[in-house]
Amino acid sequence: MGVRLMVVDDHRLLAEALASALKLRGHRVLAAAAPSAGAADLVVSRAPEVCLLGTAAPAEPGAFEPVVRIKRERPQVAVVVLGPVPSPLGIAAAFAAGASGYVRHNERIEGVERAMMKARAGEAAVDPQLLQGAFAELLNPAAQPDDEGARLLQLLTPREVEVLVRVAEGEDTRLIAAGMGIAPSTARTHVQRVLMKLGVGSRLEAAALAARTGLLDRATSGGAVTPAVVAPRGAAGASGGV
Repeated sequence: MGVRLMVVDDHRLLAEALASALKLRGHRVLAAAAPSAGAADLVVSRAPEVCLLGTAAPAEPGAFEPVVRIKRERPQVAVVVLGPVPSPLGIAAAFAAGASGYVRHNERIEGVERAMMKARAGEAAVDPQLLQGAFAELLNPAAQPDDEGARLLQLLTPREVEVLVRVAEGEDTRLIAAGMGIAPSTARTHVQRVLMKLGVGSRLEAAALAARTGLLDRATSGGAVTPAVVAPRGAAGASGGV
């Protein structure tokens, strides 16, 4: 028995081609349309058994708002999403919105037809391999690039961050001590700890590393030090000893 359905896709030509192919296989296509503000209204008014909803960007915010509307006003309509090989967010968003299935947009017509039949029967229409791949990516996300600046910043105390910023601004031990209201010996100890934690041998290396990794930008924008601390004070002393 054929399915009473609607086809909604980003591209009208694709929607019409899919609709024609399904008609030839004995299904009743009520309409084929491109997505628009009135797409959900059309589905709600025609009340098909199945709606094939095409989307080019399943992970985009709001991509499945029509699904939410359709399921709210016509809960009996089974929505099967046709989309690109998705990110886990794309599949999750589709099902969270109320979709009954997700099919690759380049799936053969037989696969689309099977998904329609399963969705009409109240079953989840999704390729097990597609679902398995999505879960695998969710459970084992690709490693993010190492943010060296953030990692180094976590090694330092707020006091040491201030010292590093002053070192990068070219302050010597005496100026650091005066600016922070501490004894020169204490300032020298802070500098030594900063160099040790950063794994460098001189103030110049510390300043270069902080600039290269974005550590200074993070320190000043994150509130670890006040803008007054980073006001230019000249380059004298940047290459001097601890």
